[in-house]
Amino acid sequence: MIDIACGTGAVLLHLAQNGIPADGTDLSGAMCREAADKARAMGFQLNIFPANMTDFRGARRYSCAIIARSGFMHLLTPEDQRAALLNIRQNLAEGGMLTFNTFDPHPAFQAQQMATSGEDYTLRLEYVNRQGRRERIYNAIGYDPYTQVMSGNWKFETLDGAGNVIGERVRPLKMRQTYRQEMKYLLELCGYEIVNVYGGYRGESAEGSARNVIWCVRKA
Repeated sequence: MIDIACGTGAVLLHLAQNGIPADGTDLSGAMCREAADKARAMGFQLNIFPANMTDFRGARRYSCAIIARSGFMHLLTPEDQRAALLNIRQNLAEGGMLTFNTFDPHPAFQAQQMATSGEDYTLRLEYVNRQGRRERIYNAIGYDPYTQVMSGNWKFETLDGAGNVIGERVRPLKMRQTYRQEMKYLLELCGYEIVNVYGGYRGESAEGSARNVIWCVRKA
């Protein structure tokens, strides 16, 4: 198995803890190093390497590839999406499986995002971080209907005990929305057959509109 766009290893290490050792790869070398450090601290020696999902080469052919937590949506053009799907197919064994998720484009949200700039922040969540500090997360997301790309920023504010902002960091975001019929044609073009499509991570029905669409496809 290989975890593509593994980040700092949240899914990869969960697999290892449950007896499913997997390779991991991510575009960010820093994230790969962080994931490898975490793995070693837990007693695992995993093959984690930096690479783009459009052109990586694994150490072997994999029976399963996963792209968790919307990693596929960071491919911003149909050409990049096609390149990634073709490359992943080359890294799969015969009959190997690929699973990933996309968001169902929602016209009402798209209309709202089309009127939003990268500075129109909305509070999404307040929580306590690992250092015991309160943090607030905001996002501001716009949408281009011609490219189907959402772009904007996530903003994180760190608060002191009195609620004053003592730190701030901003992270850019770009993700492409893909319609289901578009994805079905793309998968067929790239040599996959669809095994299942779910409307959520608990196996919900994909009938109608779903926030998350979970694709389970096989190398044809």
